[in-house]
Amino acid sequence: MRWVESIWYQRPWFKWPGVILLLPLTILFWALSTLRRLAFSLGLKASVKLSAPVIIVGNISVGGNGKTPLVVHLADFLQANGYRPGVLSRGYGGNSAEYPCSVTPASLPTEVGDEPVLMRQRIQCPMVVDPVRARGAQHLITEHQCDVIICDDGLQHYALKRDIEIVVMDGTRRTGNHFLLPSGPLRESEARLKTVDFVVVNGEQGKKGEYVMTLAPGDLVNLKNPKRRLALNELDSPIVAAAGIGHPERFFRLLEQHKVVINNRLSFTDHHAFQASDLPKERVLMTEKDAVKCQEFAHDDWWYLPVDANIDNVFEQQLLTKLRNVK
Repeated sequence: MRWVESIWYQRPWFKWPGVILLLPLTILFWALSTLRRLAFSLGLKASVKLSAPVIIVGNISVGGNGKTPLVVHLADFLQANGYRPGVLSRGYGGNSAEYPCSVTPASLPTEVGDEPVLMRQRIQCPMVVDPVRARGAQHLITEHQCDVIICDDGLQHYALKRDIEIVVMDGTRRTGNHFLLPSGPLRESEARLKTVDFVVVNGEQGKKGEYVMTLAPGDLVNLKNPKRRLALNELDSPIVAAAGIGHPERFFRLLEQHKVVINNRLSFTDHHAFQASDLPKERVLMTEKDAVKCQEFAHDDWWYLPVDANIDNVFEQQLLTKLRNVK
């Protein structure tokens, strides 16, 4: 997978041999995805319309772009503005005995996925995982009386009609080499950006019409004893930084921006199923998403860094306006 990502994000002189090699698969992907979208647009495949507005928070590329912090932010923001939101996730990496599956504080990553466990620890509203998103969303409406559904990912899940679409992009990598999978990182072409309601750029200055989101780190939290906290500027020795997310370099870069001295960097694949042997028994600093899978075997000096999304107030007000106008 690493060599494929190098093709996606390297300079043009390096990428072309790999792009050409993968081009037949890209053409097949384009044909199948185009036919699928056409089937939904013509009504040949069913798309479910719900009684409550649906907000999709997704992306057009693979890899971590920062959707999870934005979903948490939106859940809190909508609650503060009088809504009863519910959060819906596919539950990638989880394997529940039955669906829809409500995510509770006792839910395990092996059951519902790592990102839903993380979000449930942060949000104060109902959350459900279901690979059949329309069914899970209806459960939130029927069983929890939610009046707006926030769908984590699912931009390409056209079986669920949506009222507002938000695309989150990595400000550094953006759309990479601009090719569809597998020659490039795109699930849909860049033209799709012109059809969504909002484009949110994580971490870098956006283009005209885009909204910038930054991630603000909080105090470090100890995995073994969550009551133990430590400010970033209180780190007095080099640490081992570990990340099993879509783009580990973003986490390492965030630490460096806050003057954290990194002795060793450990990168894992997204949604990596951590084992005790993966990490050293010394001071380790990891992402909050990884921490939910490491708590059972945590060492005394393992910590995670929570982050909060900050986004322009103009975005929030425009989102409320669109939401109020949903019919």
